[in-house]
Amino acid sequence: MNICVAGTGYVGLVTGACLADFGMNVVCVDKDEAKIASLQAGHIPIYEPGLEEIVAKNERVGRLHFTTDLKAGIESALAIFIAVGTPPNPDGSPDLTFVRQVAEAIAQYMNGYKVVVTKSTVPTGTGRMIEQILRSNDGDQQFSVVSNPEFLREGSAISDFLRPDRIVIGASDSRAIEVMKEIYSPLFLAETPFVITDVASAELIKYASNGFLAVKISFINEIARLCEVMGADVHDVARGMGLDRRIGSRFLLAGPGFGGSCFPKDTSAAIDLARQHGYRFRIIEAAVCVNSETKARMIEKISAAAGPLHGRTAAVLGLSFKPATDDIRESPALAVISDLLAAGVSVRAFDPAAMENARTLFPQLYYATDVYDCAQGADVLVLATEWNEFRALDFGRLGRLMKSKTLVDLRNVYEPRELKAAGWSYTGVGRS
Repeated sequence: MNICVAGTGYVGLVTGACLADFGMNVVCVDKDEAKIASLQAGHIPIYEPGLEEIVAKNERVGRLHFTTDLKAGIESALAIFIAVGTPPNPDGSPDLTFVRQVAEAIAQYMNGYKVVVTKSTVPTGTGRMIEQILRSNDGDQQFSVVSNPEFLREGSAISDFLRPDRIVIGASDSRAIEVMKEIYSPLFLAETPFVITDVASAELIKYASNGFLAVKISFINEIARLCEVMGADVHDVARGMGLDRRIGSRFLLAGPGFGGSCFPKDTSAAIDLARQHGYRFRIIEAAVCVNSETKARMIEKISAAAGPLHGRTAAVLGLSFKPATDDIRESPALAVISDLLAAGVSVRAFDPAAMENARTLFPQLYYATDVYDCAQGADVLVLATEWNEFRALDFGRLGRLMKSKTLVDLRNVYEPRELKAAGWSYTGVGRS
């Protein structure tokens, strides 16, 4: 089957590469000529483990191609995946400009039956908008509009696509459903759960899922604050909660708040979507409020651990919003750095993948070559992102490099007793 993927951002590139790996003939289209030229030359513009290998493999066997020619991509494909960006507007609503542009191009270039699939995260009602655009074409071409939301976690996107928890297909006709089942046939044969529903419900599933996970993260960060006040340990509380199968252990890790390209954007969009229908989504509003407060109070922890901050030096480990990605969007680590700079602190930073992205926002930082270069002469060490290489640090060496043996562990990677026994001042999140 021939497939066109419109958009070569994070979602589009992963989708195109993995569908090609399923045996589909895929052309990925983007209007950014420099990006397409780079992809054609074998350069992957994002950091995602396993992506470079799967792209190279499927290019080599001729199942994956990159082009700027959207017309040719549309005309050659049975299924067209819309995987363009939907950035937030100032009021929190998603900007659907790029989605509209692709839908208008499909309406113009349709040359037969097409299955138009929204892979981008879009509000309920977007499928109806796309259908109206497609019907504006004067021709008599047949088409189906499908919602097929993505559930990709940065850092494990390839695994998430190839071995998903479920596949959600929102469609109103059996022909489109059969096409989607054929596209995902390797997963269907592997007995992956398929949720077949209407377009509006499929669109809402993505917002409902991310909204719930955001609430779960904010909930455990509220519990962490209670633990600090009451002298309890959030690790033990979270474990006791997570062993209840009704709750589960995932997303119960206390820390500096959620960030990235999905949760902040999707929670704001869910709040806006409810507002447009005369309803207040109070639980998600509260989760967003708690997340902002959680990020803001990290500087208080650092100050309490290190003393007066003005004129001090902080070594910050981690810049990306989570490990195994170079994505710094809404990263709690950057919120911490911004607050440190405002307090008159000199910041040294190290991240295995995200330093070039951070350099554009914070050119004044010292970007270290490794953890130990980062810690040189620092008054406090702040662990902001839990990369694996930060999980087995040589604290003897670090203690000799730093002015003070002070660790503020915003990801609760280390055991307080062990660090204190080694002569370190330890501060975690929700840990006495």
